[in-house]
Amino acid sequence: MTTRAEPGDDQSDPGLSAIMSERRRLINLAYRLLGSLADAEDVVQETYARWYAMSAGEQQAIESPGAWLVTVASRICLNLLGSARVRRESYVGDWIPEPLPEPAEWVTGRSGVGGIDLADRVTLDESVTMAFLVVLDSMTPAERVAFVLHDVFRYPFGEVAEIVGRTPAACRQLASSARRRIRTAQSPAAGPSGGQAGIVRQFKTAWEAKDIDALIGLLDPEATATADGGGLAVTHLEPIVGGEQIARAYAEIARVSGDRTTFLECTVNGVPGLVARQDGDIATVFAFEIAGDRIRHIWAVRNPEKLRPWRIS
Repeated sequence: MTTRAEPGDDQSDPGLSAIMSERRRLINLAYRLLGSLADAEDVVQETYARWYAMSAGEQQAIESPGAWLVTVASRICLNLLGSARVRRESYVGDWIPEPLPEPAEWVTGRSGVGGIDLADRVTLDESVTMAFLVVLDSMTPAERVAFVLHDVFRYPFGEVAEIVGRTPAACRQLASSARRRIRTAQSPAAGPSGGQAGIVRQFKTAWEAKDIDALIGLLDPEATATADGGGLAVTHLEPIVGGEQIARAYAEIARVSGDRTTFLECTVNGVPGLVARQDGDIATVFAFEIAGDRIRHIWAVRNPEKLRPWRIS
């Protein structure tokens, strides 16, 4: 899990100190809370806008600018999480968290080509795997904020309570409830990353060969495949349930796409995944949850708005 970072010691210029030492932490926090890099960037921008809206005297009166920024960003996220549930009622198909590439593959240079600045990269660990984020998304907004702040970023419940607007005891209960959700959804140990990469590689090979039997052998009999096109890309609107059903559906996808699509191995949210390029452009990012030696879940993100970090402008 991510350990709690302390604010910079240089308080001579609180605004500069906050910019230099807190931005990355805020991006990491907001992405875990919202599951969207675009929304996380908006939250951080709004947080700094509120900081700079204060006078120099008001800024200097704040004992810990870092703590102030985290509190404001967390509260903005809490409000967004509440409204997100309403927005998703009109979302076309399933909503999947925004996938992130390996740091070396990020598009860099906010002021040059598009993409995200080096200092804003999200730290990839077990708290940002697609499986983990999907469970986080099933929580109530208060559960998610309390759990992420305490269990991931190591904030004491007293500070969490001030952010969430509840008592420390209530926040402790929220985090406990969130942990139960995670334990219930957790897969058996997936094994080392190298083993997972091997399974994903075998899946890629079988998929390219349209080998239904081989695909079935790599999928858990009760596997699920979920896709997110957001109404902006063609995909199946309902999850495909069952290893054989997924194998046949994906073999058909390979048949229809033909030579226009190539599949590349990559890292998605810190674990082995695949990218589909169609006519040279990234069309889909696939994240996998592997239990033992079988694929338990596939998440296929096709919404082009969620593939921004993967594209070179």
